[in-house]
Amino acid sequence: MLRAECSRLLDCRLRRLIVNADDFGLTRGVNRAIVESSRDGIVTSSTLMANGQAFEDAIAHANSASRLSVGCHVVLVDGSPLLGGRQASTLSDKKAHDGRFYDGLGAFALRAVSGKVDADEIEAEVTAQIRKLQSAGVSVSHLDTHKHTHILPQVLQPLLRAARTCGVPAVRNPFGPVRFSILAKYPSLWKRYSQVTVLNRLGGRFRDSVADAGMLTTDGTVGIVSTGAMDDYLFASIVESLPEGTWEFVCHPGYNDNELDSIRTRLRQSRALELKLLTSPKTRDLLGRGGIQLISYRDLA
Repeated sequence: MLRAECSRLLDCRLRRLIVNADDFGLTRGVNRAIVESSRDGIVTSSTLMANGQAFEDAIAHANSASRLSVGCHVVLVDGSPLLGGRQASTLSDKKAHDGRFYDGLGAFALRAVSGKVDADEIEAEVTAQIRKLQSAGVSVSHLDTHKHTHILPQVLQPLLRAARTCGVPAVRNPFGPVRFSILAKYPSLWKRYSQVTVLNRLGGRFRDSVADAGMLTTDGTVGIVSTGAMDDYLFASIVESLPEGTWEFVCHPGYNDNELDSIRTRLRQSRALELKLLTSPKTRDLLGRGGIQLISYRDLA
């Protein structure tokens, strides 16, 4: 019954789009850009990093940005766990000597699929990150993960358990359509296109797991392949080819400033370019002409 109701809510002949800005809490410049993209542009939701260096600044922005639906950007790589010592021992890189997570998705994914990451530790760390946001006054509307680690079933299951424990109703569906035609104009995206195409094979298992947990998700995510290369042409191609249903567009607006220089990220100048795109009147007009309805994760849940 519950699975049927979840499906009914998302069975929509309209084209609806959630525009979610990741990395809220990464830097003050990223925080400012996300709020501007919501106030002056098309961003409807954002996910906040509980262990981001600009967490307190993000909380202040979140509490004043009433239109912004705020979720938790769960970090299991490229950062430090909220839990320390033995509580996160299988999540921490032993070579780092400072309790940090593994850098990048590759090493973490290899450990996860080979059974070297403790599911209870993942659940505990995800719970701690959600609870930190809730304790700061955030009504957490949804979850996603940094580098999309929950694409792995070994991460998804404990993440869903943590979400249910904390009363979070929705989770990002990181799977979605990928268009081969963009590679002719953007050959640099070939590697990412290939990776996403292979990982999309896990999509059916993902949807079943979310439905079994009684949680909500979208029909999928668009824009992942284009991360770091998004421009007017790519965004227009995404909008024009958007299927019927409810989809999420992932974006990373920000200011490429001195504070961002201190962060390990491949997304630098692209953040400023995305900010310009997201706040352009032409972008909103494009969505309007396409008959696409902007909604937030709060609306979904």
